Amino acid sequence: MINVGIIGFGTVGTGTVRILLENKDILKDRLGFEVNLKRIADLDIERDRGIKIPEGILTTDVDAVLNDPDIAIVVELIGGIRPAKDFILKAINNGKHVVTANKALLAIDGNEIFNAALKAGVEIGFEAAVAGGIPIIKVIREGLVANRIKAVYGIINGTSNYILTKMTEENVEFSDALKEAQKLGYAEADPTLDIEGIDSAHKLAILAFLSYGIPIPYKDIYIEGISGISPQDISFASELGYKVKLLAIAKETDSEVELRVHPTMLPKDYLIAKVDGPFNAIYIEGDATGSTLYYGRGAGAMPTGSAVVSDIVNIAKDISKNATKMIAVLAKTTRDIRIKKMDDVISKYYFRFSALDRPGVLSKISGILGNHDISIASVIQKGRRVGESVPLVVLTHKAKEKDVRQAIKEIDQLPVVTDKTVFIRVEGKEEE
Repeated sequence: MINVGIIGFGTVGTGTVRILLENKDILKDRLGFEVNLKRIADLDIERDRGIKIPEGILTTDVDAVLNDPDIAIVVELIGGIRPAKDFILKAINNGKHVVTANKALLAIDGNEIFNAALKAGVEIGFEAAVAGGIPIIKVIREGLVANRIKAVYGIINGTSNYILTKMTEENVEFSDALKEAQKLGYAEADPTLDIEGIDSAHKLAILAFLSYGIPIPYKDIYIEGISGISPQDISFASELGYKVKLLAIAKETDSEVELRVHPTMLPKDYLIAKVDGPFNAIYIEGDATGSTLYYGRGAGAMPTGSAVVSDIVNIAKDISKNATKMIAVLAKTTRDIRIKKMDDVISKYYFRFSALDRPGVLSKISGILGNHDISIASVIQKGRRVGESVPLVVLTHKAKEKDVRQAIKEIDQLPVVTDKTVFIRVEGKEEE
């Protein structure tokens, strides 16, 4: 029998506890031994979670979990940085294995935590930290272990994906789509972490760490959210054959890794572009496997709880065999690889200029683009309103980010340009 203690009895904690209790016999049959939930520590042990908890398990004393010599695996599900980090480090120092769903903590302080676990000879399970019920951590660490990972593209924030889907399907403004997401429980009262790309960046940092063997690189990730996306841009993207998604991107090129989170136009016929609503999807390109895609629910009590229990089971198996794998060994196998500066990233771009409808305007804009080595692939200009401001949409061939920003700065200073230029990066169709 392997004893487990859980810290945090919120949404994910409730899902985890439900699975451990209701599927207890199934787990025992599959493992050949019992995984026993011995303690649950939470500040609120009176609220009804809809689960019948055996007597003596609930406690408000976190040390009843951390200091219990019979508990082999501590599960941290309270989220945030502090006190979660303190609890995890104390568990590690007490020789306990740890399972966590805390992507923010791992993104910011994961290097310290993995090194502490390595020193103590214990495992850290974090499958639930990225993409909920999609077993993407296991896929990268085990299923694709023979591959050099060439690229990772992820829709890994369900809130943002729901909002962009709503805007695409119903032609509504961002603010209205956000309110609907909050009403349905997909978005928090303060949605900043989701809509500004921060949550996706936390997850991308973990995926990059696993894919490229680099110290968790959160501080090096370029982050841009979706709050500036308008139905007009989504409509123009559709006309050009694209959908707009908040994409987390990691690519290795010439011994450098690109790490970026931002709204991205993807060809409509790409499978990942078809992932709508609150769902997640991660596309991984390996040198041996080629393209693979993983799809499922990225959040929620039961999908995330399933991921937590999978880590508990994997660690319990190792304990029973006295063969700890030490996931933390990743901490000492990091590569010396450079993170590419955003200025040096090369992409295709969508521009929407707001310009006066006058002769010679397009030539002025295209001239500035040309001066910065940016070539035009296609142009859309609808509706003549001579002397008034109209949208002018341009899709470019590949260009360097630094050149794009300099060109836009010049264009926005033209007297005929009436508003700040909108630009969205474009991925896919590399042959063009």
